[in-house]
Amino acid sequence: SLVAVVYIALVALVQQDMKKLIAYSSISHMGFVTLGFFVFETMAMEGAVVQMISHGFVSGALFLCVGVLYDRLHSRDIETYGGVAKAMPVFAFFLVFFAMANAGLPGTSGFVGEFLVILGTFSVNGWYAAAAALTLVVGAAYTLWMVKRVVFGALTNSAVEGMNDVDSREILILALVAIAVMALGLWPAPLLEVMHASVDNLLAHASVSKL
Repeated sequence: SLVAVVYIALVALVQQDMKKLIAYSSISHMGFVTLGFFVFETMAMEGAVVQMISHGFVSGALFLCVGVLYDRLHSRDIETYGGVAKAMPVFAFFLVFFAMANAGLPGTSGFVGEFLVILGTFSVNGWYAAAAALTLVVGAAYTLWMVKRVVFGALTNSAVEGMNDVDSREILILALVAIAVMALGLWPAPLLEVMHASVDNLLAHASVSKL
C-alpha cells in the first residue's frame, strides 16, 4: 500500500492533463484505504472507510471542476490555463477548496480519514505510520502545483479572460458537495459511531482462524 501511494504520487507530479492528475490522486488515496484495512486496527479501518467516503465527495468535485474548465475551452491541459481566478473567481474558490481537501486540510473530510489511518497504523508500526505521513507531503505537492498553475498563474491564454464563471446550477452542485466535505471534516463522530460496532465485529471474525 505504501509503495503504491509513493509511486502513484510521483507519477501524478509529472502529469499535464488535469483529469489524469486527479485520477492518479484517486489511486494514491486508495493506497491509504488499503493500508488502513491491512493493519487490522480499529481506528485505521474506520479511517479507511471515512477516506473512501471523502474520496467520493472530493474527487468527484475535482472531476466536476475539470469538466467546468473543459466546457469552456475544450482542454484539460494545465498549460492551457493560468490566471483563472481573474476570470472565474467563484470557480477558483471551489477549485482551491476541493484541492485543499484533497491534500488533507484540517477541517475537511480528507484530513479525518488520513489522520485516523496514520494514528491507527502508528499503534501497530511507527515506521509505517511515518512513511504514510510523508506521502501526504507529496500529495499536497502535486495538488497545489496544479492549483498554482491553473488558478494563480499568469494569463498565458487570451481565451481564459473571456471564460464565463460558474452558473447557478454549477454553484449549487459544488456548494452541496463542499458542505458535505466540511460537515464530515468538522463533525465525523456520528459516522464513526455508526461504523464502530461493524468494524469491531469484522476484526473479531478476521482474527479467528478458520483452519
